[in-house]
Amino acid sequence: MAEPLVILHNPSCSKSRQTLGILEGRGVEPEVVLYKQTPPDRATVEKIVAGIDVEPSKLVRRDPEFKEAGLTPEDVRTAEQVVDVLLAHPALMERPVVVKGDRVVLGRPPENVEALLD
Repeated sequence: MAEPLVILHNPSCSKSRQTLGILEGRGVEPEVVLYKQTPPDRATVEKIVAGIDVEPSKLVRRDPEFKEAGLTPEDVRTAEQVVDVLLAHPALMERPVVVKGDRVVLGRPPENVEALLD
């Protein structure tokens, strides 16, 4: 049985929509988690940070909310800091994040999701 594929999705994000489109175009029906409405718990964020295929700090968006929260790049240097920031500010999660088992990719660019498709 194939491992389930989960996408932490933001429908207002073009990259997230494109990544979901690639999956659906390949006949994959992922579990779609609208992470802004249903933020992931600590265990899920820790799994994402541990398995991501890029530096964990790249999971944190540096948008106006980042600055409004009083955060600086020094606040997201370690994996533990990234987990804490994403738990406190789920909207700062870069999107989309796609998880299959212990493997995690950031869908920037959306084609990165191909690495999870067998």
